[in-house]
Amino acid sequence: MKRKNLKMIFSSLALGTLVLVSSCEKEETTPTTPTTPTTPTVTGSKSVTKAGLISKNETWSADSVYYLGGKVVVQAGVTLTIQPGTIIKGKQGTGSLASALIIAQGGKLIAEGTADKPIIFTSELDNIKSGETIGTNLKKTDSQKWGGLVILGNAPVSAATGNTKAQIEGIPASESYGSYGGDKTDDNSGSLKYVSIRHGGALIGEGNEINALTLGGVGSGTTIENIEIYATLDDGVEFFGGTVNCKNILVYYQGDDGIDLDQNYAGTVDGFMVIHGDGIGTDEGLELDGPEGSTYIEGKFTLKNGICKGEGLEGTGADIKAKAQGTLENITFEYANATKKQVKVSASFDAAASCIGKTDAYSNYIDKKLVFTNNKYNTNKVTAYTAATTCADALKATQTELDKIAEGAGATITASTFAWTCAGKRGEVK
Repeated sequence: MKRKNLKMIFSSLALGTLVLVSSCEKEETTPTTPTTPTTPTVTGSKSVTKAGLISKNETWSADSVYYLGGKVVVQAGVTLTIQPGTIIKGKQGTGSLASALIIAQGGKLIAEGTADKPIIFTSELDNIKSGETIGTNLKKTDSQKWGGLVILGNAPVSAATGNTKAQIEGIPASESYGSYGGDKTDDNSGSLKYVSIRHGGALIGEGNEINALTLGGVGSGTTIENIEIYATLDDGVEFFGGTVNCKNILVYYQGDDGIDLDQNYAGTVDGFMVIHGDGIGTDEGLELDGPEGSTYIEGKFTLKNGICKGEGLEGTGADIKAKAQGTLENITFEYANATKKQVKVSASFDAAASCIGKTDAYSNYIDKKLVFTNNKYNTNKVTAYTAATTCADALKATQTELDKIAEGAGATITASTFAWTCAGKRGEVK
């Protein structure tokens, strides 16, 4: 989360202004400027351009290529069904012209592809055609070509305001499609299976980019499994609260964090790989926050059977901060740079009161609200960090406790799980 303060700003629909901002403080980096291929001509299929609100049920079929001409919003009570093998391309544009598909609270997306016929979200610059699963002209470093996919639901969130619901910053309170969160833990926003999201992360403001997949208050009635994020400028998947369970997620070459948990996400991610790029400004494999407000403070996440690794010297395994609470289980962290602190745990001290510890990720570890089980680290293990500059002895004692965390066998997931993906077919997942 380098570029924060609720970071997804969407504006200027034909029917008004739409702004979506996602949160979290990010360390600024300067990403590599991507190349801009010539827009290819796609033949052999119909072209359909979508823009604005979708107000009645629709089905998008694989015999057409669908173009997102800006922000496309599936309204409450409406279901968008996308058939296996369908290709959706986001048009170019930054700021108010950035393209994205947004599923409003109460809307549904049924996008169930198969391993042979995945549903593909990509850029209009991608020369992929109907019936194909990969194009030939965009690479793993070609990000920022369009926006991303946003799903907003009714499941609990811990918003900084202390409310049970949150309004995505920048959308007027009168606009219901900007709302997410609630008390329905089993809320159903639809089903995503074998979905690949490629070349996204369009710049929408200074230091602000759209995540490839944003999940705000998405409930456990939603199915999300077998997802690929390929070459995005910002986070791969960012959760804002919610209880949705996810299975088998690949994030390959993200510019920021691979999997990012905010507002006390309390579901399970079972089976994942985050593979950092090199020279693209990548940040963390995992960035994990806890409750932001006074509501929904008991929920806990589970991340298990995952691999985080770097192909070069950039990126670290995990930044665990802001009262994060949950379980990291059977995760392997593989980083070549031995000077990197692979898994960082935030500790807070009151310097004015003899460096007494405050509630934070580390105190949650001591209270067994943050648990490390059977994880594997190939260089530095779990390391404490703090903003306090005068509490060196307290930090040293904290590190002594974290050094007691035992190393285990780590993940069992393998590259074969993601053979269906773009990265898999190109031999980039190892």
